[in-house]
Amino acid sequence: MIGEIIAVGDELTSGRIVNTTSAFAARQLFAAGHKVLAMHTVSDTRQLIGEALKRAIGRADFVLVTGGLGPTSDDLTNEAAAEALGRPATLRPEILEKIRAQPWGDVCCQADLERLAWLPEGAEMLNLEARTCGHLLVHDSVPVFFLPGVPGQAVKLLTEAVLPRLSAWREGGGPMHMRLYRTTGLPECEINRRLLLLEQEEGISIGYYPVESEVHVSLTVSGAEPLFAEADMRIRAALGWHLYGTDKESLAETVGLLLLRRGLTLAVAESCTGGLISAKITAVPGCSAWFAGGVVAYSNQLKERLLDVDAELLRQHGAVSAAVAEAMAAGIARRSGAAVTVAVTGIAGPDGGTAEKPVGTVYIGLHHDNTTQASLRRFSGSRNEIQEMTATAALDAVRLLLKG
Repeated sequence: MIGEIIAVGDELTSGRIVNTTSAFAARQLFAAGHKVLAMHTVSDTRQLIGEALKRAIGRADFVLVTGGLGPTSDDLTNEAAAEALGRPATLRPEILEKIRAQPWGDVCCQADLERLAWLPEGAEMLNLEARTCGHLLVHDSVPVFFLPGVPGQAVKLLTEAVLPRLSAWREGGGPMHMRLYRTTGLPECEINRRLLLLEQEEGISIGYYPVESEVHVSLTVSGAEPLFAEADMRIRAALGWHLYGTDKESLAETVGLLLLRRGLTLAVAESCTGGLISAKITAVPGCSAWFAGGVVAYSNQLKERLLDVDAELLRQHGAVSAAVAEAMAAGIARRSGAAVTVAVTGIAGPDGGTAEKPVGTVYIGLHHDNTTQASLRRFSGSRNEIQEMTATAALDAVRLLLKG
């Protein structure tokens, strides 16, 4: 199904708050087999909300509206919908009863809270148990879902109410198969070149999405399962070792699964990334089963004291060198007892580069089976981008080591 998302709120149009809710919704809708062709952000203005709503209903199979459902005077989404769609606001006694039974305290006065009980005529509540229950309107045969702007509340209603209803709505429209492929180390243009013939075939749609230092590839197939299976096989062959996972699987999660299968543990030593590798790892639930820990040793003194890097080695080669990366990887292996270790040292910038070692120079050290090695990488971009690329490259180096 083709959808549009409308996010309402002055806090969004002024830039005070980043609109993460629309991005989350788009990802979830895409994963469920829907296409979002337009995303709008409008201020708390009754006329603008109504215009955006009518325009979306006129060209989409479904519409998702977030924000403006609260109890304050600037929450105008319900009023705008009632006016624009010709559906007068109607008091819903069940919502009113729920509001009056709750110990809201001094957060809002009772009269303000009772505004939540007035919904456009014909609205179907999505979750009566929630303070802002959200609702569904079917207008001109188009389902319009209204969700609160608070991210946590919107996420809950989207996953528990909106997606199941949309799935039922689409039944009978023919099979739709989707998969997301996650890659590292291959430019978007090269991936596009490798898949160009496949994407031109009937019933197959391929999208390319750079995500920080990775490129994600989406496959959507309209038709029978064999067509999807064949397209999946061809994509995997074209991406080769650059493909590390599918759908929601992160690179750190992939590394963890490989370690678990081999009964190994991992430790990290970080300099230029400042703990970013460890942060990516510890974002994976259950990582304590395979992640021993890490050391952030930014100064030479800490490299010597915490990782046993020899002072003479630092003097001769400099902190950013293959020799020091290897020493860091070997040092964290001795200190942690982990079977596999990875270390990074580099120049993230914007200052500190030289003609010999420009900004973006990074060395990645690996230690496993009493063998230590280091590789040189050259990255470009802002400080944050170089750090992100370094962290991804380090995790991918571990992945390739374990797969090899």
